[in-house]
Amino acid sequence: MIEDTPLEGVKVITPKRHGDHRGFFSESYSRKALAEAGIDVEFVQDNHSLSQAVGTVRGLHFQAPPRAQDKLVRCGRGALFDVAVDIRTGSPTYGQWFGAELSFENGRQLLVPAGFAHGFMTLQPDTEIVYKCSDYYAPETEGDLLWNDADIAIEWPDAGADPVLSQKDAVAATLKGFVSPFSYRG
Repeated sequence: MIEDTPLEGVKVITPKRHGDHRGFFSESYSRKALAEAGIDVEFVQDNHSLSQAVGTVRGLHFQAPPRAQDKLVRCGRGALFDVAVDIRTGSPTYGQWFGAELSFENGRQLLVPAGFAHGFMTLQPDTEIVYKCSDYYAPETEGDLLWNDADIAIEWPDAGADPVLSQKDAVAATLKGFVSPFSYRG
């Protein structure tokens, strides 16, 4: 099932699970199925990270053109709150966010197109995030926005623990004065 969100291009994808007494089987990615739904993205890299502590926040990150990335994000173990923020200059939803809980149990995925900053907060210990990218990691094009920027006003869930951040994420830029490398193409 593929659901639209209030942010153009951001989709919630829930692959079917076929289960029995042994567990389940799920086709977590099918380029053909996505293309038939109008999503034609070629992914070139898979990333996998583990966050041990509840309340770990990573993001809000993006790669600028010409190395911008579409991402297809899922939770391999545990649970997380995943967020996309529109940073396309001229977009009617510029600075707005969408978030969804992704967990091993619900099998949901979030498609985050280029032109959106991406971040997440872990809701369970030892949470793993697994995501596909449409371009390779290019640190020289990295950008970030502050996870708790008041101008974006993400309604992060109460994880029951203080946020755990990298030094880089703790001092990221705010939306005010941010010059986006992305433009809305309508």
